[in-house]
Amino acid sequence: MKKTVKAEIISIGTELLRGEITDTNAGYLASQLPLVGIELQRMTTADDDTKKLAQVLRNALKNSSIVITTGGLGPTQDDLTRESIALVMDEQLFIDAALEKHLRITFSQMGREMPPANLQQAMRIPCAQSLPNPRGIAPGWWVEKNDKVIVVMPGPPREMLPMWQNEALPRIKNRFPGEQIQARTIKTFSIQEAKVAELIHPFFGIANPTLGIYAKTDGIQVRLIAHGTDAAQLLDVNTHKIQQILSPYVWGTDTDTLGGIIGNTLSQRGMSLATMEDYTGGLLGNMITDSALSSQFYRGGLITGSDIVKIDWGIPAAIIEKKGTASCEVAEAMAAVVKDKFSSDFGLSVTGLSYKNSSGGQFEMVCIGVADAGGTKSWEQQFMWNRNDSFERAAVAALFRLRERLIDMNLLDYVK
Repeated sequence: MKKTVKAEIISIGTELLRGEITDTNAGYLASQLPLVGIELQRMTTADDDTKKLAQVLRNALKNSSIVITTGGLGPTQDDLTRESIALVMDEQLFIDAALEKHLRITFSQMGREMPPANLQQAMRIPCAQSLPNPRGIAPGWWVEKNDKVIVVMPGPPREMLPMWQNEALPRIKNRFPGEQIQARTIKTFSIQEAKVAELIHPFFGIANPTLGIYAKTDGIQVRLIAHGTDAAQLLDVNTHKIQQILSPYVWGTDTDTLGGIIGNTLSQRGMSLATMEDYTGGLLGNMITDSALSSQFYRGGLITGSDIVKIDWGIPAAIIEKKGTASCEVAEAMAAVVKDKFSSDFGLSVTGLSYKNSSGGQFEMVCIGVADAGGTKSWEQQFMWNRNDSFERAAVAALFRLRERLIDMNLLDYVK
């Protein structure tokens, strides 16, 4: 029987402890480790202090075979991850000539002179190999000594994610070969978490694959994790069964995004989309342009912050005055106007407002409009208000309504 490989994740940065930055790296990495047969022991947040961080690292190495750190690799005086690891490994930092050359070339390509402080990002210790960073300046480290491994990566997610996927993860799989584990995520919308659990209740009694249910902004997700030589087959069989039970609520799997699915559909059919949004402040357009194909189908969008702007773009003032800016009538007019102005096949709009009911509870009312060759259609939705995700939920709801319209027009299937 193979020995379980244990790991710890350390997120580094005083700004994390102060709540100035939300740590999304740790959650992502925690979801990745089980897929390579590694058991996560603990997640720790440490501030930018050499001695304190060194002690955190020593404690982690006592209990785990692999320690993964993010953050503290910048050029400023409080970026001390390298120094702390050097202290723990009892090795001296030195300037790697190849890394220094790469840094200077990178700055030169950006048309900038490299500040002297950035030279510390070319440092490493003898037991560390550098990990390339195609999205930033600071390279990561792969540290291996005394049968222990430390994976050192930058803090910004846009830099950490590709380094993890392209550099760290392949090395971990090679260094710690374990049981074959695979995962699948089924994404649903317009169905409550309790109802999902009720419908797929029999699957919770299965030992392999195991199931988990999670509430996300874009709906309820069902995650299956299978292990063993037949993991792929187990996933395929059980995924198919669950999709059949939950259809038509299923809209995608794994890394699918709403913007991507809608974009693929419109691109394949040579159709186009334009948007007009109020309340969401550009989030709707951002979700759409997240698709790599957006330039092929997305004509553009308008972000309106006032009724005056809506009227300037062609929304009848009488409708706004009579029905209110957050109304289905205004949403339909917005969708029709943007479809016409951008000469697109579809116009998609969202408008909304936050309000308090008689009991003092705060809610958001969102109105969504879709315009196409068949005319206009609108929907009104209400949610419990939450500043952290209310605007995102409104934009997601608009994309789901467009998806619903594409299904009605036989342009998109229910289950991907």
